[in-house]
Amino acid sequence: MRRRNRAKMLRLVPGSGPLLGRLLLLLTCSWAWAWTGAEARDSDSSLVTCGSLVKLLNTRHNVRLHSHDVKYGSGSGQQSVTGVDTADDANSYWQIRGKPGRPCARGVPIKCGQQIRITHMKTGRNLHSHHFSSPLSNHQEVSAFGERGEGDDLDVWAVQCDGVTWERDESVTFKHVGTDVFLSITGEQYGHPIRGQREVHGASALSAHSHWRTMEGVFIQPSTEPLRHDEL
Repeated sequence: MRRRNRAKMLRLVPGSGPLLGRLLLLLTCSWAWAWTGAEARDSDSSLVTCGSLVKLLNTRHNVRLHSHDVKYGSGSGQQSVTGVDTADDANSYWQIRGKPGRPCARGVPIKCGQQIRITHMKTGRNLHSHHFSSPLSNHQEVSAFGERGEGDDLDVWAVQCDGVTWERDESVTFKHVGTDVFLSITGEQYGHPIRGQREVHGASALSAHSHWRTMEGVFIQPSTEPLRHDEL
């Protein structure tokens, strides 16, 4: 019964329909989340919840947070994180999860100030920062780190927003818990092999370059069924 109904649990918001087949394939990877006990919110839902799969848009530069299996040639040498103009790239999907040792229940709204992990869907690595310089702007490097969704304490970010919970249409900022920098883009562009993609880095001061909002995605709501193995 659960297997037969699994497709009904996924409801993509407008603009992401063509990627449904790819998403269904990737969600079956062994590191990915289990969908038992959760279902997608209607497209008019206003909240970002634990387990949601989202694209994050930098509101100043109009680019989406992105990663891929391309390593930095300097600094940490870890997987690079960039910003891209295109809206339909599957490498721009990220899952919202609880911090290490403090999982959040799937479908529960994310509170303003809550500490989370942001996990790259396709590679299973977490949004990460540390005391390396970024390649172009000499700010703090932001990378994707870990394996199968597990990294370390430097994968944790605090969601900063104005109300009680993170709303989908709201502009928010992400503060790195370990080093106190803000997830930012200031416009520097890479050359080959990722020509035109923007540098993403950690900035020491909050600015207009540090604001993000959710775009395309799959938003999860709590199920009325008892939860089993359903935390992230």
